[in-house]
Amino acid sequence: MAANRWLRPEVYPLFAAVGAAVGICGMQLVRNITTNPEVRVTKSNRAAGILENFEEGEKYSQHGLRKYVRGRTPQIMPSVNNFFSEPSN
Repeated sequence: MAANRWLRPEVYPLFAAVGAAVGICGMQLVRNITTNPEVRVTKSNRAAGILENFEEGEKYSQHGLRKYVRGRTPQIMPSVNNFFSEPSN
């Protein structure tokens, strides 16, 4: 009875949206724990104090997605934007 009340087809998109949001948050947490130069999980790394690791920080901040979109225009659909914004001849 309770499963029938909560598992309606109308709520599947809500489950998908919440699942995607939780997945994105989890991915970011794993990325920060594994590759962030400021996060030190082991006790020996924490005892090191402040490190001068500028190359590692640059590598972390300039990741692949940022390099991919660096030279692109900040438009989601440029052809549609140009169609509505440019005057027709």
